[in-house]
Amino acid sequence: MNVSNNYRHSWESYWSETSGTKGEAIWDSDPSLTAGPHSELLLPYADPNRTIVDLGCGNGTQTRYLSGRFARAVGVDLSHAAVEHARRAAHGDAVEFQQLDLTDTDAVRTLHDRLGDSNVYMRAVIHQSEPAARPAVAAAVAELIGTEGRAFVVELTSGSRDVLQRAAAGPAGPPPKLQRVFRHGLRPADADDQEIPRLLAESGLTILADGETTLAQTEYLADGTRIELPARWFILAGK
Repeated sequence: MNVSNNYRHSWESYWSETSGTKGEAIWDSDPSLTAGPHSELLLPYADPNRTIVDLGCGNGTQTRYLSGRFARAVGVDLSHAAVEHARRAAHGDAVEFQQLDLTDTDAVRTLHDRLGDSNVYMRAVIHQSEPAARPAVAAAVAELIGTEGRAFVVELTSGSRDVLQRAAAGPAGPPPKLQRVFRHGLRPADADDQEIPRLLAESGLTILADGETTLAQTEYLADGTRIELPARWFILAGK
């Protein structure tokens, strides 16, 4: 199945209303807080001479960082507007961006055929995908890594819902960057804690390592504390 028109529109409208300003998106954190430590977890298991594909790349901040850690980096996103932001920000970096619906199995297979078995980086995509689309998103990871690639997948846990609810319950309501997420109908931390590892296993992926972490956001609570969302990470191998 492909994603619904409503879901596609939510992301397209979000990124269309986002400028190229660094950190404007709530999840557009500096790579020193995200792809940096995440790649350190992945590299002991992954061949850096393989391409890494950043699934749900948004404006490409993390993809550009990963291009310096792996032989080649390709960022893909559902949103055309996000991909255009990423391309404009590349400034000649050795990185490629393309629009891709991860639930389009033929398109994902075509990408694998072009790149070969690749490494995958996916930060907080399954948890806010539509429930019916989540198995296909996990299957896209398995397709792209094949037998030789490895994946780093990190997803928000239910503890993130509590943090987001506290942030939204402040005297002034949700802080601006979080308010934009809600206004566009996006639903962070929507998946059950057991759903993510189950979907990964059902896609034929083997968990080589996993652990708990937090995902730093670019938004702050009223008291000036950075919003950090509880998450779980997985290092994955294919069949």
